[in-house]
Amino acid sequence: MAQQVRKRTWARWTTVALLLVLVAAAVVGATGAYGTDDTKGAVDPAALRLATTTSVNDTGLLVNVVEPAFEARFPGIDLTWVSVGSGAALALARDGNCDVVIAHSPADEKDLLAQGHLTMRLPFAYNYFTVVGMTNSRGVDPAGVKTAKTAVQAFKRIAAWGKTLPAGRIAWVSRGDNSGTHKKELELWKKAGVTIDPASAPSWYASTGKGMLDTLMFAAEKKAYTLTDVATWIKNKSSAKLSPPLYRLLTTRKDLKNQYSVLLVNQNDHPDVNSTGAEFLAEWLVSSNGQKAIGAYKMLGTTMFYPNAYVIPTSVLPPAPAPAR
Repeated sequence: MAQQVRKRTWARWTTVALLLVLVAAAVVGATGAYGTDDTKGAVDPAALRLATTTSVNDTGLLVNVVEPAFEARFPGIDLTWVSVGSGAALALARDGNCDVVIAHSPADEKDLLAQGHLTMRLPFAYNYFTVVGMTNSRGVDPAGVKTAKTAVQAFKRIAAWGKTLPAGRIAWVSRGDNSGTHKKELELWKKAGVTIDPASAPSWYASTGKGMLDTLMFAAEKKAYTLTDVATWIKNKSSAKLSPPLYRLLTTRKDLKNQYSVLLVNQNDHPDVNSTGAEFLAEWLVSSNGQKAIGAYKMLGTTMFYPNAYVIPTSVLPPAPAPAR
């Protein structure tokens, strides 16, 4: 698997909520930034290792927004990252091979949190998935994806069209790499009533086992459909590598939200984890300044990510107690 390594405004209560959840994270990770007598000195406070999903990296958000702003706010910390699918990024966290994670695979993130491999999950931004594919000379896509009212309806139509194709003809290309995009795709097939078993996939279904750009290129070559996040699509839609070109066909946003979260690795399991640096990055991502910077970032005139750390008080903290009577 290819890897790349390199160096809304809302009320004050959101910041208060963040401070509370980060304190909770510090309690769970009891060894903390200072360590014990056995682990003291194992942490490198000047280095922060981030495992991130490819879309956050490939859109330029990290190098153009996050890295310069974070290192200006915390000049003693050097942020480096590895860019992989969400599944691989979460595996790095589970094994203690990074300090902090940005992923977009909510079910897997919550599983690792429940298992104790992570100490905190903070949503900070979202965008949307979309289906892209070919259109014929009349501007009509053969499965009728463009007129679908929901993603599930689009997936049902693609499966029905795929069953009519001759042997060797591909209707759908999957990443098949355990990424957040792959997990979302499998979720939509399930909701559409279509069984996709990797060991015996339908003849019209192909899997690349690779990242988004490689999958887009293969879908273009095979004149097939695929699922992509909108941000990655915008960056690559005019690429000469997509020949023949693909078009964004599914414009509905129903059932296609793509949530990104920052996750803290449990230092109790891995004493060399820079938990303090990880908390600093999480703090910046959900802070007012961080959220404004994320929301302002555009590519080709289009917003890449929509900040939504305002959901933290309702998604992370327990319900507020009822007022005393």
